[in-house]
Amino acid sequence: MLRYKGYHRTLPPILYQNSLLSNIKMPHAPIYLDYHSTTPLDERVLEAMLPFFREQFGNPASQTHGYGWQAAAAVQQARATLAAAIQASPEEIIFTSGATEANNLAIKGVAESYLAKGRHFITLATEHNAVLDPLRYLETLGFEVTRLPVQPNGLLDVALLEQAIRADTVLVSVMAANNEIGVLQPLESIGALCHQRGVLFHTDAAQAIAKIPLNVQTQHIDLMSLTAHKVYGPKGVGALYVRRRDPRVQVAAQLHGGGQERGLRPGTLCVPQIVGFAKAVELGLAEMGAEAKRLQTLRDHLWAMLQVTEAVSLNGHPTQRLPGNLNISVAGVDGQALLLGVQAGVAVSAGSACSSAHGDPSHVLKALGLSRDLAYASLRFGLGRFTTAAEIEQVGEQVVGAIQALRRTGRATGC
Repeated sequence: MLRYKGYHRTLPPILYQNSLLSNIKMPHAPIYLDYHSTTPLDERVLEAMLPFFREQFGNPASQTHGYGWQAAAAVQQARATLAAAIQASPEEIIFTSGATEANNLAIKGVAESYLAKGRHFITLATEHNAVLDPLRYLETLGFEVTRLPVQPNGLLDVALLEQAIRADTVLVSVMAANNEIGVLQPLESIGALCHQRGVLFHTDAAQAIAKIPLNVQTQHIDLMSLTAHKVYGPKGVGALYVRRRDPRVQVAAQLHGGGQERGLRPGTLCVPQIVGFAKAVELGLAEMGAEAKRLQTLRDHLWAMLQVTEAVSLNGHPTQRLPGNLNISVAGVDGQALLLGVQAGVAVSAGSACSSAHGDPSHVLKALGLSRDLAYASLRFGLGRFTTAAEIEQVGEQVVGAIQALRRTGRATGC
């Protein structure tokens, strides 16, 4: 029963999680462990952005006065920073509203530009819907999509990819780091195979930028989608890397109405967001090594605390994953009850929440071969820059307590 600000109603956990009651105030703010969903804006990023909301407010497309020149210079510097982060050239960076738009531009843009080559695309069953949905759309237009399975640990068997590539295959899209289970795919092997077979390679690196090393040259990446809000930058800005040589990738614009971003993404650029994006990546790269070690230590400690019973299992590869990711399933407990038991003190995502529209579990966990009940009784912990050791201790104790209580009461599994 929830009783906040005059509201008196019973909400199931999932409805509560998606409630529109935005004015509800919790007595105590829960510990935030949902960094894979989004990250708080770093104060240093905000400081870099503020001047471009006020004093330096020019339109970078205005090239007849200093305000425009100043804005254009800031955008160009940001473009250079992002390019350097992935070993690309500045002119290969196209700014978008985020990774979802970048994925759509990459997939649909390539489909339209390479019709003469073929209509076959390859991806993984565990991809984000920002990749899977554009591919489903292409299927309605007559394209063919092969969705490869993954191994029980979430990794692609590259031999399966090699078998799946055909003469009419245009693009392979495999995400760098999975948003649910944190698994890091072997980009270099995938990219090398694609280039050997004359196929373009796209990766959704929204969860990976400034968290793990990325190099479009050594990893043979032709298109890469990025976003700012997963790396302590602002929401609403992202980028698409489009290779310009060896090979030169052709992408058809999906929006029209201006010449910005080489004509691939028209519209007035939001300079504050672009500056913030670059600053966030710059900070992430500078602190990446030390932060990865810190997060891995905290994550491993949390995992050790949660292994109170054989009923708790890890989803995804134990080591080849993002340092701040931990995804678990708990056998023999009700998934909604598990989420409700921890969410009062911890902001965490269900590994596979029951949708209000249908009762299907997470497609990612399903692809790992988990049973329906295990998939429902899953939690995704995303640790981040502001997570402390004291918080991990508190979270571990609360989650263990919830698991033990549920198993004592024998709550039935299922959605």
